[in-house]
Amino acid sequence: MSTPTRITHLVGHSPWEGESERTSEVFNPATGEVTGVLDLASSATVGEVVALAKTAAADWGNVSLARRVRILFAFRQLLEERKDEIALAITAEHGKTYDDAKAEISRGQEVVEFACGIPHLLKGGFSENVSTSIDAYSILQPLGVVGVISPFNFPAMVPLWFVPMAVATGNAVVIKPSEKDPTAVNLIADLWREAGLPDGVMNVVHGDKEAVDALLDHPDVKAISFVGSTPIARYVYERGVAGGKRVQALGGAKNHMLVLPDADLDLAADAAVSAGYGAAGERCMAISVVLATESIADDLVAKIVERTKTLRTGDGMGESDMGPLVTRVHLDKVTGYVEQGVASGAELVIDGRDGAADLGAGFFLQPTLFDKVTPDMSIYTDEIFGPVLCVVRIDSYDEGLQLINDNPYGNGTTIFTNDGGAARRFQHEVEVGMVGINVPIPTPMAYYSFGGWKNSLFGDTHAHGIEGVHFFTRTKAVTQRWLDPSHGGLNLGFPEND
Repeated sequence: MSTPTRITHLVGHSPWEGESERTSEVFNPATGEVTGVLDLASSATVGEVVALAKTAAADWGNVSLARRVRILFAFRQLLEERKDEIALAITAEHGKTYDDAKAEISRGQEVVEFACGIPHLLKGGFSENVSTSIDAYSILQPLGVVGVISPFNFPAMVPLWFVPMAVATGNAVVIKPSEKDPTAVNLIADLWREAGLPDGVMNVVHGDKEAVDALLDHPDVKAISFVGSTPIARYVYERGVAGGKRVQALGGAKNHMLVLPDADLDLAADAAVSAGYGAAGERCMAISVVLATESIADDLVAKIVERTKTLRTGDGMGESDMGPLVTRVHLDKVTGYVEQGVASGAELVIDGRDGAADLGAGFFLQPTLFDKVTPDMSIYTDEIFGPVLCVVRIDSYDEGLQLINDNPYGNGTTIFTNDGGAARRFQHEVEVGMVGINVPIPTPMAYYSFGGWKNSLFGDTHAHGIEGVHFFTRTKAVTQRWLDPSHGGLNLGFPEND
C-alpha cells in the first residue's frame, strides 16, 4: 500500500504552507484504499485567500480583453494537452470510467471555448440622442471576488462551467471543490498558472462546511456559484443572499423519461440504460424514472434488461462500463434505497447487489432495475444518485406529464416518441428547465445555459451561456451630454426628455 499524498490549498500559484488542524481522507473507490490526506481550510485560511483574491481582482478587472482572451486560448490548449492526466485523477478519486472522465473534461472545455468570445459578449448597448444632444450607453463590469463550490460528481466539468466565465469577465475566483475528489481542480488551477493568469486570480481552498460558511459569510466575496444536492443548495442560497451576495445554486433532480406507444423502443431502451447507469447514476442529469405507457411497458422492460445484463462493472481504469460509487457511505445509502424499494412492493427485476462483493474491496453496486414502481415509494420520490432505474407504468401521455409536473424537482426530462405533435406539446407543457426529445441527457451546449426549475435551482441565473456572463458582471448605465459652446444657463426644473 502506497503512502497517501498530501493535498492542500492553492493560494494563487503556490501551495499553502500552513499546518492544517483538520484533515480528511481521499479514497480510491475501486479499491477502498486511502490515497490522499486533504487539508481542510479553517475560516481564517479562507479569509487569507479571499484577501489575496481581492487584491488580484483589482488589477485583473482592468486588464484588457485582448490579454484576457490570449490567456483563455492558452488555457484551452493546455487543457486539451493535459486532458489525460486530469481524467486519470478523476477516475482514481471519483471512480467513473476513464473515458467518461475524459468526456466530462471535453464538455467543460466547451465553456472555455465560449468564454474565448468574451470581447463580443461584454459589448454594451449605445443609444444616440435619447434626449436632445444626450447619449446613453451601458457597460458590464466585474464583481470582484467570486466563490465557486463544486460537487464530487463532476470534479472538472462544473469548475469549468464557472471559472472561465468568471475569469473572462474580470473577476478573481476562490473555488472549494468536493473533499471527495479534490485533485482535478488543483491540476486545472495549475494550467491557469501556465496559461499566464496573474497570481491570485484563481485560488483553491479545500474543506467542508466551515470553508463553505466562510465563503458565504465573507463580505468581500460578491457572488457564489454552487452545484450540489437540493438541501445544501437551498442552504447556500439562503445564507448567501442573507449576506447580500448574488447566488446561483443548482440543486438535485429526479429526471423522468416519458416513453409513448409510438416510440422506437430500441432507441428508448438504449437511452434509458445509458442515461440511468452512466457514471453509476451519479449525475444530476441521470434518468432515474422511466414512465412507460402500459401497452409497451413489458417490451420496454425486456429490452432494458437485455441491455443492462451486458454491462460490466469494475475499476474505471479497466475494461468496464460502470465504475464504483464514490464512497462507502454513499454506497450504503444507495443500497438502503434498494432495500426500501423491495420492502415497499416494487418488483426488483435486476438486483445490483448480486455479485457486487465479488468485484473487490471497492464501493461497488451493479446496475439495478425496478418495475411497477408507484409514486408513493421512496425510490420514486427521493434522489437516489446511484445506478437504480425505476419503471413507472402509466396509461397515457397526460398521466405521465402530470407526474413530471407534480414532482418537486425540475432539472431535466425527456420524451421518446415519433409523434412530432406530441413532442412539441410536451416541450411546451412540461415544467422542467432542460428538455430532451429522443435525447436521453438534454445537457445544453455552452452557448445556452444550464439549469433547472423548481427545487432544482435557487436563484434566477443558470450556469454558463449568456446568463453566465450576466451573473459575473453588473451593468452600469451612463447618460452623457457634451455641450455645444453656445449652450448654457441655469434650469432648476426637473429634467424632461424631449
